[in-house]
Amino acid sequence: MSQYLKQKLFEKIEEWRPRTTRLLKEYGDVKAGEVTIQQIIGGMRGVKSLTTDISYLDPMEGIRFRGFTIPETLEKLPKVPGSEMPYVEGFFYLLLTGEVPTEKEVEEVHEEFNKRKMVPEYVFDVLRAMPEDSHPMAMFSAAVVSLQKESVFVQRYNEGMNKMDYWDPAYEDALNLLAKLPQIAAFIYRYKYKNKDIIAPDANLDLGGNFAHMMGIQPPYDDVARLYFIIHSDHESGNVSAHTGHLVGSALSDMYLSISAMLNGLAGPLHGLANQEVLRWIQGVMEQMGGKVPTEVEMTKFVWDTLNSGQVIPGFGHAVLRKTDPRYQAQRDFCLKHLPDDPIFKYVDVLYKVTPPILVEQGKAKNPWPNVDAQSGVIQWHYGLREYDFYTVLFGVGRALGVCANLVWDRALGYPIERPKSLTTAMLEEIAGIK
Repeated sequence: MSQYLKQKLFEKIEEWRPRTTRLLKEYGDVKAGEVTIQQIIGGMRGVKSLTTDISYLDPMEGIRFRGFTIPETLEKLPKVPGSEMPYVEGFFYLLLTGEVPTEKEVEEVHEEFNKRKMVPEYVFDVLRAMPEDSHPMAMFSAAVVSLQKESVFVQRYNEGMNKMDYWDPAYEDALNLLAKLPQIAAFIYRYKYKNKDIIAPDANLDLGGNFAHMMGIQPPYDDVARLYFIIHSDHESGNVSAHTGHLVGSALSDMYLSISAMLNGLAGPLHGLANQEVLRWIQGVMEQMGGKVPTEVEMTKFVWDTLNSGQVIPGFGHAVLRKTDPRYQAQRDFCLKHLPDDPIFKYVDVLYKVTPPILVEQGKAKNPWPNVDAQSGVIQWHYGLREYDFYTVLFGVGRALGVCANLVWDRALGYPIERPKSLTTAMLEEIAGIK
């Protein structure tokens, strides 16, 4: 029973490999886009040079997980009994196989996670040995990399194995690591912010429910955790965290090294830290307005004054999306149902109503709509998780789901080590006709 998901994944891999082989052999010279100097210097934005079947970012529909939009994903996946949100375990099944699992299949994955979730004591020893003022993301990354000695992939690779089998130990590493991440994250939170008062895991709970339990936060925070992990799980291959995982994994570094590196990328202010920066900005707005919930007229004036002073409205705009981020909408729907009177949410709500038309009128923003970061910190704050620095750890637990699924498939399809070519500035000048 415990091998059901692995067998299903093996069947999918066998079906998929010929497709990748044919693309390389018969269509390798077909152009998928032209690279410009701007793209070369500007961080390769928009360059079509990666592949993933786990998720796709549609400009109008937002992120699709295995072809399903976020609303479809939340609707189709089996729900935790008594909860509004799906099992995270079932969502991982979807990421790996592209199929919506049955309740029985979800239960099998839950059992598989459950038997792998106990974290070795030496991991906690590593965390206790770190300086108490260490950033929680540094602690999270260190905990993950400390587990590297557990890698099944390294053991099997050193013994010698056919490269067509690389996906198998990568799969084992993925499940072993993902099962442990909630306890590691919750330990960091309780150790660092709750006077080292650690809460043991509950074997009867699903991944999201067990995380909320170990955090010491009552329902419906369990549904917050499930929603948060799902919507933050993947975002194509090109964002910093996902691409870092792919890149490090392409060297055949194991899952632990790859996910630790992924977390390091996620920790940057231009990536995973954005949600806490938005929340801090909103609280600053509240302070300026004396805590009074502004009318739309008052907020409109404030937004215009902010823009005219050369500042931006954080949480609005997205590099690809051309509509409200569905990840924002999913959280907004949760807030409207569970915390409509929360004072911070009321500010978020007014900003949502007045800011996009103003940005359109200003004419500078390609996408005037809110992104995921405009909403996510508000929910965490409402349920008592008020330590900004920890928000990116939550993001990391979720992002690991998508990156682990991608890395298993990278090994299954035999993707090579990444090695893009660099040009000198002089070469670019010559190409441009400057020299």
